[in-house]
Amino acid sequence: MTTDETAIPAVGVRVLDEVFDAIETSNRRPQPWTGFDHGVLGAYRWAAGAQIAAPVTAAAAPAASWPCRAQLLSECQAAAVRLRDALEDRTDAGYALGVYQALAWLCGHHEDRP
Repeated sequence: MTTDETAIPAVGVRVLDEVFDAIETSNRRPQPWTGFDHGVLGAYRWAAGAQIAAPVTAAAAPAASWPCRAQLLSECQAAAVRLRDALEDRTDAGYALGVYQALAWLCGHHEDRP
């Protein structure tokens, strides 16, 4: 058996089971969901391969089950730009904030899961 066969699947720096738990927790949030809630769930679903289009750029992960860490980081940066633009325009920033916080957690920028 090679080390690749024994490796635990990960999304960014999080193990896949941890991401699935985050999706389940997000799905159990009481309705109605805010833009923030939709952003968090969209980011998790895309990162786990359950959603084709990335939550901000709508880019698809090329031929992979889920996006690689570089794609997660790129989408996190796009969410940060969208968040900054929303704050400057004084429009609803909730969705972009949710995406950003979820992807930042997946990438290991912070330990607090949104």
